[in-house]
Amino acid sequence: MHRLDKDTSGLMVVAKTLVAMTALTRDIAARAVQREYLALAHGAWPAGETRIEAPIARDPRLRTRMAVVAGGKPARTDVSLIATRDEVSALRCRLHTGRTHQIRVHLASRGHPLLADALYGGRPLLGLQRQALHAARLAFAHPSSGEPLQFEAPPPPDFATAWHKVIG
Repeated sequence: MHRLDKDTSGLMVVAKTLVAMTALTRDIAARAVQREYLALAHGAWPAGETRIEAPIARDPRLRTRMAVVAGGKPARTDVSLIATRDEVSALRCRLHTGRTHQIRVHLASRGHPLLADALYGGRPLLGLQRQALHAARLAFAHPSSGEPLQFEAPPPPDFATAWHKVIG
């Protein structure tokens, strides 16, 4: 129903029927599916919640990347600071749209690339060899019954170890 970037850990939704796929696709488009990620980014992120509304499109200089580009597709990410230690910030990111590499692009555009995200300027740190991004929570209505569903997945060991070094 949606994709995770290569090397991003966490939850995904898979539809088993065409009816479920149609309903979930509609809900994702209507922004009725809540998607929350945990991220570790370089630098000290400001306290509180930050709303990033910046359009995303292919980077005109490097076609393998995405970038904040005037005239790109609208994209919104809400970012909350959990903790900062030694110039690394632990963040909770809530997607309102689902553009390719959205969190990675939005954070890098603010000067805070994800740890170990070489494509967007992040350096390996805290033992991570992949971008520090984990799809931690999904919430949506069951496609046939309408029952509210919520799923959470703990981070894998590499991410969890790095996360705990930042949050204490």
